[in-house]
Amino acid sequence: MIQPQSAAQLRALHDQGLILTNAWDAVSARALAHAGSPAIGTTSAAIAFTLGFPDGQVAPRDALLGALERIVRAVHVPVTADLEAGYGDDPDTVADTVRLAVGLGAAGVNLEDATGRPAWPLYPLDAQVERLRAARAAADALGVPMYLNARTDTYFTAYGESADERLDETIRRGRAFLRAGADCVFVPGVTDLDVIRRLRAGLEGPLAVMHSMDGPDAHALLRAGASRVSTGPTLLLAAMGQTASLAAQFMHAGRLPAPHSLPFGVIQEWFGGAT
Repeated sequence: MIQPQSAAQLRALHDQGLILTNAWDAVSARALAHAGSPAIGTTSAAIAFTLGFPDGQVAPRDALLGALERIVRAVHVPVTADLEAGYGDDPDTVADTVRLAVGLGAAGVNLEDATGRPAWPLYPLDAQVERLRAARAAADALGVPMYLNARTDTYFTAYGESADERLDETIRRGRAFLRAGADCVFVPGVTDLDVIRRLRAGLEGPLAVMHSMDGPDAHALLRAGASRVSTGPTLLLAAMGQTASLAAQFMHAGRLPAPHSLPFGVIQEWFGGAT
């Protein structure tokens, strides 16, 4: 797929309301595409776990980008890359990270305002705006209309002294992110439908949220005003739970039950092997 066309396709999917599944390696990406996903996001947490690192921008940037490259090669649908906080505080480093991701074929990216530092968990708004402007300029220079999903962790970090203060700060940040060149504001940690309606009205622009297993279904979240609902690392966690359960049964009973599995030959063929 020609990359500018892929980026335009990703943008159109958001206009329709996108249910986005998140992959962590080539075979998970192919499985999600096989299931009918019209686009695929990467999940930095799940990629970090598969590389043997904790979440939180600890895995080396080159390793994260290597996983992105394999995912892009494995599928023929648009891929949007979770770049955490851009792997650096300064705008130049963020721009370099975006340039590398777009150069590998990413049609969109996620960039967050979480610092990972307990003393100041969120980047100051002015600093994050400059980081987003640098990201946009880096993609524009490559001639790719990258879909920039600007994440704020106001809810994950429990910003403020009240729910109203948190909502107001999320809207303040989100509106500034959109003015800086972001296409969408991503607010993970929010699944309350009324809050989503208030956020969408206050932002006056596209809103992305992350599905929670104990929250409303993705269709309800879209109806409430979200433009995009993603899975985050949930699919990896579910797969690992199933793997651990099957392994325990094998160790105890000496045999594996027959869960719903994809045939070996199907996956072998995905990657060009003889069945």
